[in-house]
Amino acid sequence: MAQENKLITADVVQANEFPHLSQMYGVRAVPKTVINRMLDVLGAVPEESFLEQVLKVGVKTAPQEAPPAAGKKE
Repeated sequence: MAQENKLITADVVQANEFPHLSQMYGVRAVPKTVINRMLDVLGAVPEESFLEQVLKVGVKTAPQEAPPAAGKKE
């Protein structure tokens, strides 16, 4: 997804090489995907299921777009 959309970022971390991150995110098994620090997806899940979960969290955390100021052109 991150390759297809500039608004999505992704990082891959080797849990055994970064134990402080593993501890911070409670990694006990891999793969573990953390989405917006709000949702953990454990294991290899089907793409459709993963996308549903990403979209649910994304909708909850998406910044609201402010309307343009009066008289200001975009």
